[in-house]
Amino acid sequence: MIDLSGQRVLVIGGSSGIGLATAQLACEQGAAVTIASRSADKVSSAASSIGPSVIGQALDLTNDTAVETFFASAAAFDHVIVTGSQTSIAAVRDLPLETAYAAVNSKFWGFYRVARAAKISSGGSLSVVSGFLASRPAAGRALMGAINAGLEALVRGLALELKPIRVNAVSPAVVRTEMWAEMTPEARAAMYARMSATYPAGRVGEPRDIARQLLLLAATGYATGTIVMLDGGASIA
Repeated sequence: MIDLSGQRVLVIGGSSGIGLATAQLACEQGAAVTIASRSADKVSSAASSIGPSVIGQALDLTNDTAVETFFASAAAFDHVIVTGSQTSIAAVRDLPLETAYAAVNSKFWGFYRVARAAKISSGGSLSVVSGFLASRPAAGRALMGAINAGLEALVRGLALELKPIRVNAVSPAVVRTEMWAEMTPEARAAMYARMSATYPAGRVGEPRDIARQLLLLAATGYATGTIVMLDGGASIA
């Protein structure tokens, strides 16, 4: 059991997918939860769906001033977890440069901005979701692999720079989230089935799988500079 009673937890990207599951689980474990994401409407709806005590705030991680203002006006959090980003998956030669820049700005620089500005209690934690493409590259996903590898290197460096604040990451493979919403239902189901047949675990990840690991890292005072590969065995298949 993860005990977060009385602790203040901020989940950025908490309006859907892994972030929403993390916010829900943190609330179940007694935390005072704030969720943030780019869309004010989505974050308000997500906060209401979890419970009346959950606070929802709009926050655009690609905006320097917005990130700095958000944390300047907030009390210190015990744990800050970043799960949300706007990224695109395509081969390098097929992806317009402006789209590639936007992906790096959202996922890598977004977390960097949070690391610079966030007020976190001593002994608290900062966590991010990277991805197993950092160590298991795939054709057509080189950019995502590079972003994730950069994030994981940043996490290790920040664990030294920000101590006694702890900094960690969870690195999943395919997780059943809205990330794949642009695919047709048939194509998405086929992809999940194909991955499930490949992964030693026999299934793709669920948001709550990743949420549980993120909160375990947050609650474990001995964990810092840690990258947890939680990929259903995909990296060894």
